[in-house]
Amino acid sequence: MTAERRQHVLLRPGIAIPFITVALIWGSTWFVIKDGLESAPPSWSVAYRFGIACLAMFLLAARSGKGLGLSRNAHVLAVVVGLVQFSLNLNFVYHAELHLTSGILAVMFGLLMLPNALLGRVFLGTPITWRFIAGTMVALAGIVLLLLNERGNMPPGTDLGLGIVLAACGIMAASAANVIQASQSARRLPLLTLLAWGMLWGCGFDIAYAYIADGPPVWPSDISYWSGVVYLAIAGSVVTFPLYFKLIRDLGPGRAAYNSLLVPIVAMVLTTLFEDYQWSWLAAGGVALSLLGMVIALRGRQLD
Repeated sequence: MTAERRQHVLLRPGIAIPFITVALIWGSTWFVIKDGLESAPPSWSVAYRFGIACLAMFLLAARSGKGLGLSRNAHVLAVVVGLVQFSLNLNFVYHAELHLTSGILAVMFGLLMLPNALLGRVFLGTPITWRFIAGTMVALAGIVLLLLNERGNMPPGTDLGLGIVLAACGIMAASAANVIQASQSARRLPLLTLLAWGMLWGCGFDIAYAYIADGPPVWPSDISYWSGVVYLAIAGSVVTFPLYFKLIRDLGPGRAAYNSLLVPIVAMVLTTLFEDYQWSWLAAGGVALSLLGMVIALRGRQLD
């Protein structure tokens, strides 16, 4: 394949359509999560989401014809993926949304590429370039500006510091899951089957944590809450995870990571429209620096 053809691979319908679909859906999930936090504890909202998602994913895996069985070692991998991706990551995210604007949290998660690169270097031997480091520093400077603006507009009862810590923990959990899924052991397994079992194990962890943290289940009567849960389960999980990991296999992790540039843009648009986000020169500069830094960093990665 020539360099010119590789350069324009994102324009092919088979790549561009799932690429944009994932960005639009994941960009919207941040706001949907925020909208549902007033109706039920975050921990139970996560459990409901993956209870529905794992059922749908098992149906999808069954229709794929690849089988639903996993070996004992593969189940260990599914347990770990379920714990870090579908339990720890999402519980940290939902709790962070109590303290941070959803769009800001989405921009912060754009820096997932940093722990991905560091863990990939340690466990997968993936090289890190100085251009990647420089771009990451620029993006971090932009995040700092956004958080400074956020501090001046915090609603009562929120804690910026706690939100940042929870977001950082969520980013690390998601990064651990990404590195696990990029391993050769995971690549040898049918993707939909691994995701189905991972979601089932993750749902089990979510239910156990929800009982410990918040007691018996809370069942909101608000139809909009359950509509949001179903959207997050089906569109935000069952549709997007297979599409995204298929993009990784088709494009390689380098080009697929450009999706992280579109997600925060969608999220910030929705935050502006529905969360009454107060823009300032500080916030605008922060977004611009963050996106510029991500572009520099991603172009500094080795594209396969």
